[in-house]
Amino acid sequence: MLEAAAEALLIISDPNRLMFVALGTLLGLMIGVIPGIGGLVGLALLLPFTFALDPYTALAFLVGVQSVTTTSDTIPAVLFGVPGTTGSAATVLDGYPMARNGEAGRAYGAAFTASVCGGLFGAFMLGISIPVIRPFIMAVGTPELLAICLLGLTLIVSLSHRALFKGLVAACLGLLFATIGDEPQTGELRWTFDNFYLWDGLSLVPVALGLFAVPEMIDLGASRRSIAKKSDKVSAWDQLSGMRDVARNWWLVLRCSSIGTFLGAIPGLGANVIDWISYGYAARSVPGARETFGKGDVRGVIASESANNAKEGGALVPTLAFGVPGSASMAILLGAFLIHGIAPGPKMLSEQLDVTFTLIWTVALANILGAGLCFMLAGQFAKIATIRAGLLVPLVFGIMVIGAYQGAKDYADLIVLLAFGVLGWVMKRLNWPRPPLILAFVLGGLVENYLFISHLRYGLDWMLKPIPFVVISIIMFLLARPLVVRFLPSWQDKENSISDKPTDQNPSRIRYASRQEVIADLSLWFGVIALMLYVLYSSSGWEVPARMLPQSFACAGLIAAFGFLIFSYLGKIPPLNTESSEPFPEAMRQIVWLVFLVIGVTLIGMLPAIGLFVFCYMTIEGRAKPINTIIIIVPFLFGIWFLFHELLHIPWPQSFLGDLFPGMRRISGNMI
Repeated sequence: MLEAAAEALLIISDPNRLMFVALGTLLGLMIGVIPGIGGLVGLALLLPFTFALDPYTALAFLVGVQSVTTTSDTIPAVLFGVPGTTGSAATVLDGYPMARNGEAGRAYGAAFTASVCGGLFGAFMLGISIPVIRPFIMAVGTPELLAICLLGLTLIVSLSHRALFKGLVAACLGLLFATIGDEPQTGELRWTFDNFYLWDGLSLVPVALGLFAVPEMIDLGASRRSIAKKSDKVSAWDQLSGMRDVARNWWLVLRCSSIGTFLGAIPGLGANVIDWISYGYAARSVPGARETFGKGDVRGVIASESANNAKEGGALVPTLAFGVPGSASMAILLGAFLIHGIAPGPKMLSEQLDVTFTLIWTVALANILGAGLCFMLAGQFAKIATIRAGLLVPLVFGIMVIGAYQGAKDYADLIVLLAFGVLGWVMKRLNWPRPPLILAFVLGGLVENYLFISHLRYGLDWMLKPIPFVVISIIMFLLARPLVVRFLPSWQDKENSISDKPTDQNPSRIRYASRQEVIADLSLWFGVIALMLYVLYSSSGWEVPARMLPQSFACAGLIAAFGFLIFSYLGKIPPLNTESSEPFPEAMRQIVWLVFLVIGVTLIGMLPAIGLFVFCYMTIEGRAKPINTIIIIVPFLFGIWFLFHELLHIPWPQSFLGDLFPGMRRISGNMI
């Protein structure tokens, strides 16, 4: 193996190949910064450009792209609360509050350092574990995978220790949203309402952007301030502070990197899940995390970023050793293998070991180079945090709409973005946790498939198999413990101290909800109960495979809802509080602006609507001079047009204006 590793290092050291590794790394960083694109889309778009390259260079180029998208996606996650890819969604929870507290540089330093550590750890483990891990992966069956998925959900729900019942209901809602569409076993159309768009279910990108990005932009626009509370420049010292945080928490980095590598090696569990599981583990195991995670704790950033980069090395294990993609992105990479005449399998561990180690060296080099570039450019990106909301929000909204449209290339993606944006804002305002919903939505297809196969083969006995039994026992403990401690005498004193005592991450007291917000919260609970009852009623006539998951989790949602009502009656639920204090009319005004943009897209086209929206928003909300607004809009629209139209060749949605005047569509290159 050492000889093969040395030979692979000589192969990858060729100047031409190093140039393509650097190019792939740079493109991967650019793709990661743009919300809604991600490594999967990037690999699919760049794959055709590798046909003329030799196998070593082509694969090094594509692996370079894939390895660093979860490094640069930290930049929008920290600055705007908008995950560049779904792999950085958990980073938002602490990275964005850090930016608002003037600690963007520290968040960057911690994130980039943790990313490179995780990436190198994943590459190292890939190099030493392929022959060892094969028997273990082959022994993992559907009951074990189902138990792992449920454990991941439980870890995220357990983060909502002050709103446990809300976290459980949010997870049930996410699983129910994931069941919308054509059920593969029976062909049953579940809750499509004769809408062809819903046949394939809801798209992940607009759902994720709606739940996390839109609420942050609504509150930012309503506050009429900049992202950062401080105008301090991000210097090398700020980033060094983050690097020191990683050094102090080296044991956390090692544990989360191990989680990322291990889970990345399990087919089907990708970046959408792993960072949440790692974040949930850290929140349960790090001292004091219950009070500080989600409010600007750098350890939350470290946990998420070290895992989502380490998973790249793990995901290559089943791809190389068995020809089984460890994630959707690895499926694209598997296609590249086959195109270039390389058949993944046992030969990758013997005759073609040089190819395997070439990819390992590429993962390591790309992570080092990517982190270095991010360190160099982070200061420039951090300056964006000081721009006032009236200028920044419309630009982010414009990019967000384009990113959401990548879900299914359908105008309905924008409706989904708007609907989940409003839902996300309501959940944030009323202190309903959103991470359980998005993780459950991502895992929904896997959970349903694993549940069907496990029940078909083992019945209920699948829960008695050794690994599932242990995992389910852990799940029961994690869910029961927070409920039991509420009856201990010390519980009320602890809750009062958490709510009232200022902390470094939360210097101001949590604001107790107004009467109107309490009424809205109760209304939402009764709405959830009505929805769960509707799910049970509407699915009663379906075949067992189609109704198994919806009815199971509708019952779980009802149990959680009634549990909330009972515990509230017993006085064991803390008073509703919220950290959002933006005026309600101002927030509604931001929602109206977003509606205006979505309607504009269908009337006059994507680019014209974005241009008109940005101009109107900046001049009215931002009180900018028209000439200054035009100076900003022209390069912004040109950059969008060049990137999405000329480089990525992404189709634009048709508009009413284009249908009315087809000549305008031809002149504009189908952009109207």
